[in-house]
Amino acid sequence: QVQAVQTGGGLAQAGDSLRLSCVVSRRTLADNAMVWFRQPPGKEREFVAGLNRAGLSAYIAEFAKGRFTISRDNAKNTLYLQMNSLKPEDTAVYYCAACPRAYDSSRSYFEECDSWGQGTQVTVSS
Repeated sequence: QVQAVQTGGGLAQAGDSLRLSCVVSRRTLADNAMVWFRQPPGKEREFVAGLNRAGLSAYIAEFAKGRFTISRDNAKNTLYLQMNSLKPEDTAVYYCAACPRAYDSSRSYFEECDSWGQGTQVTVSS
């Protein structure tokens, strides 16, 4: 069941920037860590970035460090993922979700999350 509404994404060229948005309920934002995952074509879902419940600690996957930023706007009940310097390997469907923790090294961590967004396709051409 989709409980978050995502916007943003689309087509980009290498080096471009995109911003993804994820609107959730105020309760969801207040009670959970919020995480962005992505699923590249033919691959497993993977962690991209997470923000703890207080919104003060951010965790960024190694492949995204220095390029992606996670943030939130409490007044708008919105989570963001700012993606700069995009690469073709960033092509994936991106999802936001409410999770117990902002980060977990387990590859199946996404199974603990709920309030998923519907997914947003990001396609980066070279």
